[in-house]
Amino acid sequence: MAELGSAGGDGELAAAWAAIRDGLRRDCGARLFDHWLKPLTLGGIAAPGVVRLHVPSDFMANWVSTHYADRLTLAWRAARPGIHEVRIERMGPAPADVHAAETGTQAAAMPAVVPAEPGPAGPAATEAGVGRLQQLFDPRLTFERFLVGPSNQVARNAALAMAAVGRPMFSPLYIQGATGQGKTHLMHAIANARRAADPDAAILYMSAEKFMTEFVAAMRARDTLSFKTRLRSADLLLIDDIQFIAGKDTTQEEFLHTIDELIGAGRGLVVSADRSPHALTGVECKLQSRLAQGLVADVKPADLPLRRAILATKATTLPEGLVVPEAVLDCLAVRIASNIRELEGALNRLAAYATLTSRAIDVAFAEDVLSESFSANQRRVTIDEIQRKVSEHFDIRMTEMVSARRARAVARPRQIAMYLAKRLTPRSLPEIGRKFGGRDHTTVIHAVRQIEKLRASDSEIDADVRSLLLALEGA
Repeated sequence: MAELGSAGGDGELAAAWAAIRDGLRRDCGARLFDHWLKPLTLGGIAAPGVVRLHVPSDFMANWVSTHYADRLTLAWRAARPGIHEVRIERMGPAPADVHAAETGTQAAAMPAVVPAEPGPAGPAATEAGVGRLQQLFDPRLTFERFLVGPSNQVARNAALAMAAVGRPMFSPLYIQGATGQGKTHLMHAIANARRAADPDAAILYMSAEKFMTEFVAAMRARDTLSFKTRLRSADLLLIDDIQFIAGKDTTQEEFLHTIDELIGAGRGLVVSADRSPHALTGVECKLQSRLAQGLVADVKPADLPLRRAILATKATTLPEGLVVPEAVLDCLAVRIASNIRELEGALNRLAAYATLTSRAIDVAFAEDVLSESFSANQRRVTIDEIQRKVSEHFDIRMTEMVSARRARAVARPRQIAMYLAKRLTPRSLPEIGRKFGGRDHTTVIHAVRQIEKLRASDSEIDADVRSLLLALEGA
């Protein structure tokens, strides 16, 4: 065939194809090979870097393209680095002309074009080729919607850098943080930003659990080459919650090889976990070292200002007409500090209950609906701490909290301290009274009711109480 000569000689290309066929038979098993891959014949070089393979029918061309295109591409790229695309075509004018197609007789062809994922020097993949690796990422999880604070600034900037087109500044990017702090949001944001900047990029996102499941299934089907090809052909690979591969030695070994392949090819790898690489128990030291060799970026628990900003942004997406007062947003930001996911979930729950019961949202309503969430997130504040904070806020001596003085400049802060003690601690009314100079529980009740009344009518008192709540519970 004349086409073969353009690749450096008929014999050289034929030898490469023979070696590839032997490898396919060995990896797939004789039954699968004989049924689907043995009928493939070498058609030659269709264009620079493009190899053509022939099959007897349109159905077979489509089936092989769907199930074995990645594997064939990887095999050809390994055997002949200059090959970056494989075309699988039915040869012959009609399905009946099987013998002519198998013997390589040149005739009218109906091609099933399967572009390979390009190497670093190859041309951009076409839309059809990207489809095999491209995932549907959540369009809501973008960098624009990821609010930034001191707790996540480094991780967000590192994620932006990883989303850029071209060889990554560092790889892998290892994002670590507790559950619900925004790691998955950042990973989807990376994928969405990269896809927007380079629509032809092959991007693959999966959880560590899915990585394991697919790898085990591939081993059972004696089809590991397809799995390896799919991952290692990605321009950007993102693996979420990598801690779940702990104790899975074979999976860890495969992931280690995948890391080496991607980094060696100058491609991007992003991994997330709930702990640092060296704290991954049940993970081989060699894999821990590979994961730590790029950049390890923390996503720490959001501080109070960031939690408050997240709630304010989330509140703008609630149904029209549903109003969440500032005091309620403050309450949620202060009382739920565990993670962002729970914080947003609490606001959603509050909105749902308000809609279903036709009630206005206020602090009392929030306390009622979210009592369990508030209890679970409660930071243990002591009465001593409350007295100290209130004394500092109003610039009075700590001893005034237990004194008998009734001057308003002293009595009002003391009442606020009692109100906060009732709200923020599990202490009984008599216990609170004893901590304030041995006062009776009825004095505590009066103080609580008085401050509740003043908060509704005196904006200055309300602002003081809100500031103290933030100082006491927001740390």
